Amino acid sequence: MTPSSSESAVSPRQVFAIANQKGGVGKTTTAINLATALAAVGEQVLLVDLDPQGNASTGLGIARGDRSPGSYEFLLGLAPLQNCLRQTQIPGLAIMPASVSLAGAEIELIDMERREHRLDDALADPGGEVRRQWSTILIDCPPSLGLVTLNALVAVDAVLVPLQAEFLALEGIGALSNTIDRVKKRLNPRLHIAGVVLTMVDRRMTLSQQVVADVRTHFGDLVFGTTIPRNVRIAEAPSHGLPVLIYDNACAGSQAYILLASEFIRRRREATQLPSDQVSHEPTP
Repeated sequence: MTPSSSESAVSPRQVFAIANQKGGVGKTTTAINLATALAAVGEQVLLVDLDPQGNASTGLGIARGDRSPGSYEFLLGLAPLQNCLRQTQIPGLAIMPASVSLAGAEIELIDMERREHRLDDALADPGGEVRRQWSTILIDCPPSLGLVTLNALVAVDAVLVPLQAEFLALEGIGALSNTIDRVKKRLNPRLHIAGVVLTMVDRRMTLSQQVVADVRTHFGDLVFGTTIPRNVRIAEAPSHGLPVLIYDNACAGSQAYILLASEFIRRRREATQLPSDQVSHEPTP
């Protein structure tokens, strides 16, 4: 089962950050496989790796020696867009890779003019080339709320939040929600949470099921109906430099990400058909 090409054809061009200040929640895995699924239905997708660990770059087979220039140089204005891109083995999916140099960007950005807007300014090129070239831009953020993540939140239209099905999940998302609210008020009025994706769900465990129920109660319709299960093939795929959708298309993890992509496309389409004042992006009380 794959998302239909007709769903993809009506999808608007938008930029999404995939963010959670807590590490190990499936953030990069979601970025890689959602990007792959969208490209598989004909979208032109750009994945921007903004994490100095470069896990998204590794997961798409980009060698460490081939990651510069990349997101560090693009963010700091040291190289033009086209020089910072790599084509992946998935047709329609390009990546802007991350190198360890990105770890120093937090310090280097402090004294720069419009330090929170560096990425937004770079993506908002005068000719509109960036947003015309790709149907969807996904930005894989580092597991922190520093200046690099702030640049992503200022540049995007919405945030997709992967949330691990564990007991402390709701506590961890609080800081991110507060940051999104502050950025929306001060720097990016269009910013909102596009949805929460529950990851690493083990339906055999009562605790996991309870966390899923609690998250749905707290966030309501923001939570995607599709959940991502714990799956050994998902864990194995990055070591082969492949999305799990390519590594083992038939496994439960791949099928879940295919369903997530279909839901993502549908939600995005529905959101653009509503007047802005009728779209609720806040958690249900």
